[in-house]
Amino acid sequence: MAEISTLARPYALAAFRQASEEGRVDDWSAMIELLMRVTGDATMKGLIANPRVRREQLAALIIEVCGERLTATGRNLVRVLAHNGRLDLVAAIGEQFEQQRARAQGRNQVEVRSAYELTESERTTITAALVQRLGGDVELSEELDPGLIGGVVIRAGDLVIDASLRGRLDQFALALG
Repeated sequence: MAEISTLARPYALAAFRQASEEGRVDDWSAMIELLMRVTGDATMKGLIANPRVRREQLAALIIEVCGERLTATGRNLVRVLAHNGRLDLVAAIGEQFEQQRARAQGRNQVEVRSAYELTESERTTITAALVQRLGGDVELSEELDPGLIGGVVIRAGDLVIDASLRGRLDQFALALG
């Protein structure tokens, strides 16, 4: 998964820079959301994964499906992704584009995975600590993961804080290794 994120990052950053230069970040967000829906379709996924379908054909099909909802630079993004065989990264690009957008707006999207449902006090403590560390507003999304055994894993962009019992056990095993 880290590899997908790494591959998607330059495209997401370039798209965000282009959107900012054009002064159309909201429009770009909508375009990328549309591309995520189109490339996420089961039939389209099959075409993207099929080595017999030419990349130019894929780009043309996606551009045709999206129609006028893609700007000229949005169509260029589709062509570049198709040319480089990266249409399978659109969802990761969209996620990272939205992270950049949130940061530019002073918002930080933070994912908290925990073994148990967080209490309101725990949410408040985590939010306050992250506001201090990251600055700006913090938007928490929570996910339950009983495999953590206890504690939490916090992810904010590239920052990962593993305060889970599973993480501590893994570190202990490495140390003994």
